[in-house]
Amino acid sequence: MIKTINAIMVFTSIAGLVGVYALKYSVEDIATDKAAIERKIDRQKGELSLLQADWSYLNQPAHVAPIVARHQAALNLVPTKQEQFGLMGALPMRPAAPDTAALDDLLNSLDAGIDPIEQLIEAN
Repeated sequence: MIKTINAIMVFTSIAGLVGVYALKYSVEDIATDKAAIERKIDRQKGELSLLQADWSYLNQPAHVAPIVARHQAALNLVPTKQEQFGLMGALPMRPAAPDTAALDDLLNSLDAGIDPIEQLIEAN
């Protein structure tokens, strides 16, 4: 009886040992993958920083002005005029308050199980 218990304990210890080592190596693989991903992220951040610096340089007016002057005739570029922008008075005013009666009717119809959107679709 004791021999069988000892044998079971040895086998469970060996199974636990194999499980722990498998877990250890899988964690090490995950840590290696994480380190590789972090290195890739750092490299891409550096590349992004370089691209942002290039973009800033290429968008400087001193760099863009000669290009615009060179291609102004071919592209029919003209300076922007004040009249091309809208006026503040042309913007619609906000309503004073929402239509609470219509909103209440909508909520009541939804509570009653009536779908107003479905009625609009069926009407058309």
